[in-house]
Amino acid sequence: MKIKVKTTPRSKVVRLDEPGPDGVWQARVQAPPVDGKANEAVIRLLSDHFGVPKSRITLVSGETSRLKTFEVPEG
Repeated sequence: MKIKVKTTPRSKVVRLDEPGPDGVWQARVQAPPVDGKANEAVIRLLSDHFGVPKSRITLVSGETSRLKTFEVPEG
């Protein structure tokens, strides 16, 4: 399934919030948006939440944007 995630890098808390009415998840990570570190942190959050290996989650679009789309396998 594809999910949209709004990312907040350099946050004081690490948290993944359920999607709002617009269907967009909110990911707060402590990692800075440098060299893909924030993207890696979001992938770790998604992996923990959905119970799938990090290697199975793919960043589809938004590599340098706050609004990203990820492909997360079901199950």
